[in-house]
Amino acid sequence: MLLENERVQLVEFSQRMQADQLTVGTSGNLSVRSGDYVAITPSGIAYETLTPESICVISLDGKRADGYLEPSSEVPMHTLVYQHTDAAAVVHTHPAYASTLSALISELPAVHYMVALLGGPVRVAPYATYGSRELAENSVTAMDGRYGALLANHGATTYGESLAKAYTRSLYLEWLCRMYYQARLFGEPNILPNDEIERVAKKLESYGQSAELQV
Repeated sequence: MLLENERVQLVEFSQRMQADQLTVGTSGNLSVRSGDYVAITPSGIAYETLTPESICVISLDGKRADGYLEPSSEVPMHTLVYQHTDAAAVVHTHPAYASTLSALISELPAVHYMVALLGGPVRVAPYATYGSRELAENSVTAMDGRYGALLANHGATTYGESLAKAYTRSLYLEWLCRMYYQARLFGEPNILPNDEIERVAKKLESYGQSAELQV
């Protein structure tokens, strides 16, 4: 089975999505790249029923290489991220706070220093129909110099050097969106300056017990 280990990883993280409130129903999708191939979740399949065999494998140009199900409708977004970054994994989610703010703001500001995990303030990509090349291009543009973006009136996307990192960034992005949303209910939040975010980013490079971000 092509990309067996990557398929196993995708099943594991996919089945955490609803418990972590990163998606609802069958929405959202995840992928992992290995060489010239990408393992990606199938379209419209309940996460709790996923098995390694039901994960799709495609080439970097989106053509099916292995698997019997149709891949996610967001194949263009995933493949374009891989073509324009050093990503090894991409996580696309529809969490409540990120999706809400995506319809209200043009950028998530540095309301907390952990925005440094995303590379700085998180931009909102202009709206385009899901699964379209236009949405994929808008997403990649919004992620220039960042590890994630909000997608207007849609959701969020993050990427990383591993599936664990990409997933962790999705968790932090939703937490930051929730913090900003709640802060705005009480007033105008203080926003941290760019030099502080840069300072925190350097500190985070050596934070923790290993080079991997942990959930």
